[in-house]
Amino acid sequence: MEDANTFDPDLVHAIFKLVWNRRALERERNEGADGLDIQVGAGASKKNRPTYANANALKLSCELLRIFVTEAVQRAATIAEAEGVSKIEATHLERILPQLLLDF
Repeated sequence: MEDANTFDPDLVHAIFKLVWNRRALERERNEGADGLDIQVGAGASKKNRPTYANANALKLSCELLRIFVTEAVQRAATIAEAEGVSKIEATHLERILPQLLLDF
């Protein structure tokens, strides 16, 4: 059952792949900077293995992202309402973000 109020799993997967690729490039740069100090062992082929996410993991990630964004908007709306403003602004999100991150 697809919910219209959720994030697209393909989009989340594309974001994951982008992050994985960037981290792999960072690892390669860091390993290159270490030079010959790296020992080649059984785990050396890790960078050659593809990283993937199964469908259930993507669905769960989409749901977590949906809940996180919904909670952020609700908390920011509460702050905006307390200030007598009818529009959520970036400053409202900035004020709720530290506690939101601790709660999640």
